[in-house]
Amino acid sequence: MNASVSKESLDPRDRPARLTVGVVGAGRVGPALAASLRLAGHRPVAVSGVSDASVRRAAALLPDVPLVTPGEVLARAELVLLTVPDDALPGLVEGLAETGAVRPGQLLVHTSGRYGTRVLDPALRAGALPLALHPAMTFTGSSVDVQRLEGCSFGVTAPEELRLAAEALVIEMGGEPEWIAEESRPLYHAALALGANHLVTLVAQSMELLRKAGVGAPDRMLGPLLGAALDNALRSGDAALTGPVARGDAGTVSAHIHELRAHAPQTVAGYLAMARATADRALDHGLLKPELAEDLLGVLSDSNAVNGTNGTHGPDESGPGEKR
Repeated sequence: MNASVSKESLDPRDRPARLTVGVVGAGRVGPALAASLRLAGHRPVAVSGVSDASVRRAAALLPDVPLVTPGEVLARAELVLLTVPDDALPGLVEGLAETGAVRPGQLLVHTSGRYGTRVLDPALRAGALPLALHPAMTFTGSSVDVQRLEGCSFGVTAPEELRLAAEALVIEMGGEPEWIAEESRPLYHAALALGANHLVTLVAQSMELLRKAGVGAPDRMLGPLLGAALDNALRSGDAALTGPVARGDAGTVSAHIHELRAHAPQTVAGYLAMARATADRALDHGLLKPELAEDLLGVLSDSNAVNGTNGTHGPDESGPGEKR
């Protein structure tokens, strides 16, 4: 944990005063964070949301908290959570500042992974106190999200004078603060998206393919396997690489591509991209033998992907060591 405080050792004098909390954007994140702050003693007083789903989430996680306009949220709250999509955040901040909704001394917290505090500059000029607190967690929009915040890392960016307050708020929500420099926010967010968002796509595709192969409970089959793979990867990094690509089994990989092209052609591009990345990492870390890599990379070449061949070769085709 890259923080100067911990949940157990936080001195009451260092804890932020009990605050009235508002939420602008009742998506999956905002109501969960506000509900967590309520458990820490803060008081949610207002929430804004437009869609029916947002209204239902707010009612479920923040019962009895009135649904009002964004401007009214800022009028009622000392701490305001701006939990809107990344692309909407700059315009929202500018609009709130231009209409005079921002008050001096008001804590404005956004939860975007992409941005640091610079996106809050219009509100800063109006006297607000800017914080960027991004929970490194996937949200469902239900009460389980509040429980998952326990031990969740938050990417924290704030002015130096607000750093302790930012970290204290994260700890009060049960999280672990991790300091991220302003200029590193996009890279930080890309790393999380690469790991978490793409994982969902890969797992969903894998389950679809298993169903096509006749597996009745693909989730039950994948659960232990993926759990072990994730644990091994987190513990050992690239040393945990296994499977036909890491072993250099070009024939097996060729068979995979042939079957995917026949039964799920929409998955071929992703399989090839991930297999090439895996081969590169396995080579770099000495797991894939160079003498096996050339045949494997030939199977994964763009020409095979475009021409629809299965990557195998016989006596009349190109031999080992030649790109196919």
